[in-house]
Amino acid sequence: MTKALLFPGQGSQVVGMGLEMHNNFPCAREVFEEVDSALSTKLSSVIFEGPQNILTMTENAQPAIMATSIAVLRVMQKELGFDVARNAKYVAGHSLGEYSALCAAGALSLTDTARLLRVRGQAMQRAVPAGRGAMAALLGADCEQAEAIAKEAAQDEICCVANDNAPGQVVISGTKTAVERAIAIAKVQGIKRAILLEVSAPFHCPLMAPASGIMADALSAANIMAPVVPVVANVTAKAETDPKRIRQLLVEQVTGVVRWRETIQYIKAQGVECTVEIGAGKVLSGLNKRIEPELESVNIGTPIELETYMKDA
Repeated sequence: MTKALLFPGQGSQVVGMGLEMHNNFPCAREVFEEVDSALSTKLSSVIFEGPQNILTMTENAQPAIMATSIAVLRVMQKELGFDVARNAKYVAGHSLGEYSALCAAGALSLTDTARLLRVRGQAMQRAVPAGRGAMAALLGADCEQAEAIAKEAAQDEICCVANDNAPGQVVISGTKTAVERAIAIAKVQGIKRAILLEVSAPFHCPLMAPASGIMADALSAANIMAPVVPVVANVTAKAETDPKRIRQLLVEQVTGVVRWRETIQYIKAQGVECTVEIGAGKVLSGLNKRIEPELESVNIGTPIELETYMKDA
């Protein structure tokens, strides 16, 4: 069965994620230790013990989610003999998950991935003063409807689509007042539900331009190699393999739309039959079922899920 590996983004973090893998498999423990060393801090203690509000801080959540995903992948490789180049056709990740995907495909080292995500998290958090930006989910709206609502709401401010997650689930981002106008417009237009999201910054919109500049500098110094399988990029929703192209798209991703719906449609059109979500949570699998119901979805984040996968493989 043709597979694509998928890696979750921010919002999937939960205290204790990866702990069972850490305790039961030395190869997983080594991942958390390497990330701690790369960041010169005991991030693993925050991941395993919390508190949740500290783990949820963008600068912690991004490398933490990546570390958990790569720890699970390492266990798959050690225990199942899973080989990304041989057993997967594509890799992809939602927002920060794209970095996890690149690490999984050998385009970035684990140490570099952790450091880049710490820089990314800090830069995105600091790009907009607290309280100035906001994000909202428009449930029941398609991307075109959301774009029209955001355009009407923007006026002289910023409001645009940030995540095209699935049919009926689109996220907008921008200045708080513009996003609040968009929510009001959506309700008038009969959109099923429009709600503010509890986020620390307005991600994936032009307000993130300062973070984009910081990431351009950080990525210019990073060693990016050709991935062993193509990465389906958030910005293009197409397979990418050229390191220079990947570097540029990661910069653009900071302010660009996460085109997840199109990403899943693309991999399905290329013959992928099964997506394997690696790491904490099952958010991507839930979205995928709405995008392409015929795609089989598997989650691996715990030893029990790994055992189930081994039995079915």
